[in-house]
Amino acid sequence: MSLTPWEKVKLARMPVRPTGLDYIDRIFDNFLELHGDRYFGDDHAIVGGVAFLGDIPITVIAQQKGRNTKENIDRNFSMPHPEGYRKALRLMKQAEKFHRPIVCFIDTPGAFCGLGAEERGQGEAIASNLAEMMLLKTPVISFVISEGGSGGALALGVADKVYMLEHSIYAILSPEGFASILYKDSTKAEQAAIDMKLTAQDLLQFGIIDGIIPEPKGGAHNDYDQMAVNIKAVLTEDLQLMLQMDTEVLLDKRYQKFRKM
Repeated sequence: MSLTPWEKVKLARMPVRPTGLDYIDRIFDNFLELHGDRYFGDDHAIVGGVAFLGDIPITVIAQQKGRNTKENIDRNFSMPHPEGYRKALRLMKQAEKFHRPIVCFIDTPGAFCGLGAEERGQGEAIASNLAEMMLLKTPVISFVISEGGSGGALALGVADKVYMLEHSIYAILSPEGFASILYKDSTKAEQAAIDMKLTAQDLLQFGIIDGIIPEPKGGAHNDYDQMAVNIKAVLTEDLQLMLQMDTEVLLDKRYQKFRKM
C-alpha cells in the first residue's frame, strides 16, 4: 500500500490502531503492571510492568492511548507528565538490577507541556531518561507503533534497536506545529509532513531506525493478531542475539549507534 507522508500521519493517528496494551496482551504472558514513580504519582499515559516472552522475563513499558474520549482523558491522550517518565525510568533501573531486557512501545504526540508538568520538571525528566538509557546494562528494544512525537517519544527511544511499524511516524514535532513555525501557517501541515521526512522509510534511509516492521494489508488496525506476530518475531530474534552479547560490547554498540547519528 503506497501512502503519502500526510496519509501516513492520518493513519498513525487513527483511534482504531492497536495500542501498547493491545500488543502487550498478544505478545507477552503474565503481564503484571507496576505503578507510580515513588515521587509524585502514577501517570496513566505510561503503562509498565513485568511479563514473560516465552521463558524470558521482560520489563515492558508503553505509552498508552485511549479508544474514546473518556479513556483518552484518563490517559491524557498519551502525553506523559514527568511522573510518567520517572515511572518508566524506575522500571528500567529495576530491569537492569535483575538483568531483564526492556521493551518499549512508543506512541505519543509528545510530552505534556502544561503548567504542572513544567513545574514538576518535564525537561529534566526526559533528559534523565536519555542519559540513563544510554548506560543501562541490559538490552533495550523500542518500537514506534503509531506516533512518535518529539522528546516525549525519544525518552523511550534510546535503545539498542529501534523499529517503526510500516505506517508509523517519528518526528521532532507535529506537522501542524512544524508548519506553524516554519511557514507561519498550520494549514500547510500536509506539505510539512513531506518536508519533515517523518516516515519509517525516510528514517531507515537516514539510519535513525534499525528496521521497518510490515503491517497487514490496509494497516495494523485491520489485523491486531498478525501485527503482534510480526513484532514478536523481530523481538524474539533480536533478544536471542543480545542476551548472548557481552555487556560492555552492548553498551559500546549503543553508544556508537547514537554518536553516528
